Amino acid sequence: MSQFTFLQVEFPAIYKSANKAFSAVYPDPRTACFYARRALELTVNWLYQYDNSLELPYHDNLSALIHEPTFKTLVGEAVFNKTRVIIKLGNQAVHSPKPIPVNDAINAVREFFHVAYWLAHTYGRSSKPEPGLTFKPEALPKTAPVSKQTIEQLQKLETQLRERDEKLSTLLADKNALDEELKRLRAEITAAKKASTTQPDTHDYSEAQTRDIFIDLLLKEAGWTLDQLRDREFAVAGMPNTSGEGFVDYVLWGDDGKPLAIVEAKRTRNDPRIGQQQAKLYADCLETQFGQRPIIFYSNGYEHWLWDNTNYPPRQVQGFYKKTELELLVQRRTTRKSLAEATIKASIAERYYQTRAIRRITEAFERDKDRKALIVMATGAGKGLPKNKSFQKNKRQVFSRMIIILRGGEKRVAEGNPFLPLSPSSMHEESIHLSSTLKLNSVKLVCFVAK
Repeated sequence: MSQFTFLQVEFPAIYKSANKAFSAVYPDPRTACFYARRALELTVNWLYQYDNSLELPYHDNLSALIHEPTFKTLVGEAVFNKTRVIIKLGNQAVHSPKPIPVNDAINAVREFFHVAYWLAHTYGRSSKPEPGLTFKPEALPKTAPVSKQTIEQLQKLETQLRERDEKLSTLLADKNALDEELKRLRAEITAAKKASTTQPDTHDYSEAQTRDIFIDLLLKEAGWTLDQLRDREFAVAGMPNTSGEGFVDYVLWGDDGKPLAIVEAKRTRNDPRIGQQQAKLYADCLETQFGQRPIIFYSNGYEHWLWDNTNYPPRQVQGFYKKTELELLVQRRTTRKSLAEATIKASIAERYYQTRAIRRITEAFERDKDRKALIVMATGAGKGLPKNKSFQKNKRQVFSRMIIILRGGEKRVAEGNPFLPLSPSSMHEESIHLSSTLKLNSVKLVCFVAK
């Protein structure tokens, strides 16, 4: 029996797709992920059609709809994060040639179960789901009369369904032209939504489970299969607690059996940086045990920080590194050449202030552990030499950006990458002041960013 029967009466279209996902988990995980995403798409479209509090974003694709601020406010953080997981799993099912594990299908259907519960609890008019209702994976049918779908078949089906669906932008373009039936339904649903606020939602939305699913997905995207027992909850000794033991959430291993990185997962509602000190202690223990200090990641599932505390302070990143990238980071600890010992050819940097600028940049990167450096030089002072010669010689991966600030305060990008931010921003005002004081036509700023 389907676990989505509470949708059947008031949300029949959503129920139909959810039930297909439920039935296909074991027989065809790829199709199950597809229909979980389809059920979510129908849910989001229903919300935009009937809830007056939602504003249609610039585009009516699923990603834009769920990231619209009014939608995120309406559903709350727990449900919003589940929509992201479902979309990611559904997209993999349609576009990735890799086999879809049964566990991914279970996760997709489970996450949609929570979304569906929230929908029925908030907008149900005739009946609402029982407060103690939970998702039971053991109830999933092991066999079902469904044929396996290929990626090509699912892509074709996706196109057909989108063509059949009425575009939200067209439907809601003129709210004054809404037919009487839709207006009546909106009024009923608004009343049901208001009534639901008097009934506390005690459902357990399993936010920690959603966080772990999302971290798993990102790690798998980076090539980490996580199929060994040592990959999760790895026990370490030497922690400063009463038992002296600890368990690392994730350990990413190199081919030599040494840890390349660890991932410390914190609660979704918490700033991931709360796990920084605990992750450092785990890294200390692993370094003692294996003779190699791992790179540190700490994450709440949605914000991620990387910390190689032998070189640079923590910095926010978009995801997790591949094995080859982590191996390179570890290798650089011993193979990186010292910038301070590099010889600057007098025939290239002829002016004393050019040499001084080069040395100061190397100090910023090597001694001060900075990842950015900013040079302010007058036009024609030879800023190209510090930018090109010193870093080419040492084969460092460095991006540069030059800004010309005119006397009137006008700023324009002269060369390099126009998308890299300058730091510190206060240098902008200082350089304008310098230009005016020295009566120069312009001042050039070069920003170096170490990779």
